[in-house]
Amino acid sequence: MKSKRFLQEITVFNGRQAPEKGYIVGYGSIIKVLNLPVPKPKKLALISKKKRQYETEEWLVFTPRHQPKDTLYKHLVFALKYEGIDLLFFKILFQKLKKRDIETLITITPQGQYSRKIWFLYEWLMDEKLNVPDLKAGTYVEIVNPKLQYPGPVRNSTRHRVKNNLPGTPEFCPMIRKTEKIETFIEKDLSGTIEKGLNKRDKELVRRAAAFLLLKDSKASFAIEGEYPLNLRARNWGKVIGQAGKNPLTLKEFERLQDTIIGPRKLKNMGLRKDEGFIGEHDRETFSPIPDHISAKAKDLPSLMNGLIETDKLFQEANYDPVLVAAVISFGFVFIHPLSDGNGRIHRYIIHHILAKSGYAKREMIFPVSAAILNRISDYQEILEVYSSPRLDLIEWKETPDHNVQILNETIDLYRYYDLTEQAEFLYECVEDTIKRIIPEELDYLEKYDRMNQFINNHLTLPDNKVDLLIKFLNQNEGKLSMKKRQKEFDELTDDETNNIEKAYSEIFGND
Repeated sequence: MKSKRFLQEITVFNGRQAPEKGYIVGYGSIIKVLNLPVPKPKKLALISKKKRQYETEEWLVFTPRHQPKDTLYKHLVFALKYEGIDLLFFKILFQKLKKRDIETLITITPQGQYSRKIWFLYEWLMDEKLNVPDLKAGTYVEIVNPKLQYPGPVRNSTRHRVKNNLPGTPEFCPMIRKTEKIETFIEKDLSGTIEKGLNKRDKELVRRAAAFLLLKDSKASFAIEGEYPLNLRARNWGKVIGQAGKNPLTLKEFERLQDTIIGPRKLKNMGLRKDEGFIGEHDRETFSPIPDHISAKAKDLPSLMNGLIETDKLFQEANYDPVLVAAVISFGFVFIHPLSDGNGRIHRYIIHHILAKSGYAKREMIFPVSAAILNRISDYQEILEVYSSPRLDLIEWKETPDHNVQILNETIDLYRYYDLTEQAEFLYECVEDTIKRIIPEELDYLEKYDRMNQFINNHLTLPDNKVDLLIKFLNQNEGKLSMKKRQKEFDELTDDETNNIEKAYSEIFGND
């Protein structure tokens, strides 16, 4: 490859304002100079002209002493050392360069740890051996720097003398950056927090809360998709959520889940899609697709789904945080979008499955994450777009006669390799919300409901179903029984009885 200059002095880089004037380095510089068709990294690296090092939401700023020599190899070393591993970048780079160019890069410092990492990544991603002899000596080095990104289980590669701790397989391997927010969540031990809280509660109360939260979460999961099914359908899906963690994730299991979601109105093609797909709208006049997200090619689905399933198995061997596993597998599933319908609900089911299987959720208490997501639906949509939007520009497509999309270029790697940090942070926020707010609120409500139920039974003679209805009406109308409801459902109540009930409700439920 001809020598190129990679150091560029900038104040704005591809529309992104730099925090100060400096030199773009690492991934950003190589992507720009070689015109690589990959999304820009979440954080770009900049060499400041001042002697200060800091970080912003979009930039990693380094001092002049960090500035690499202006060669491809040195910029790659800088990226691996300070920015972590971007697998999509390396895959596209390797496809662009000639094989002998990679071999030349590696022989610059053949025993060096970064040369070995580049060498290993080439053979791992490309499934092709370079004309480089096996190393016979040298200390093993980790592929993933655990200070920058969360690693997977270690599998030694004696040829390269590296510890392959990538959190996935060549068919599917998203990465998560180690951030202060995620580290803080992990240190909180939210699973232990909810267990301690449940241990203080009556077992029967916990059982009732769990049953209600199953239905609540099922309804929320449908509502996220814009559906409001009858209670029976919601209860059936709730029962499925309640069994999460029992069956391993396989293609047959995904087909079973889809069958339950769809119900009697079966699709023409159940299981893996046979056609392309997109999420979005159609133009009102021309009916042309207006995609917000384009799903993986149908022909790529067997490989992608095999990679996702094998990566899930790999995580079971590793000491990987369960919420991060849930983020990788569930968001990976929904980005691939392997089915014609039901992807969103199965995506959220996978979260339940992994948290239940790992023991993160205890005492039959599911985490009603769909309810938490529904409460933050705009944030959820933004998190999905963080992945989808930059990839739309990289997918070439045309409209089909039936107003679908036909993908024209190879896109499989867009669904294999990407950064999932923001999705992991979002999921952790939802898990915390369920533990600190949604579950305690339901338990508190049931305790107050029981007290109110007892008060009514001590002062009135009403059937159980009418007592329940009375409490629900009061709850719905801020502790007051409307004249309309009283005349229609409770005409036997006197004014004094009604006043006493409303007073008791106010004392028991307070400001609820």
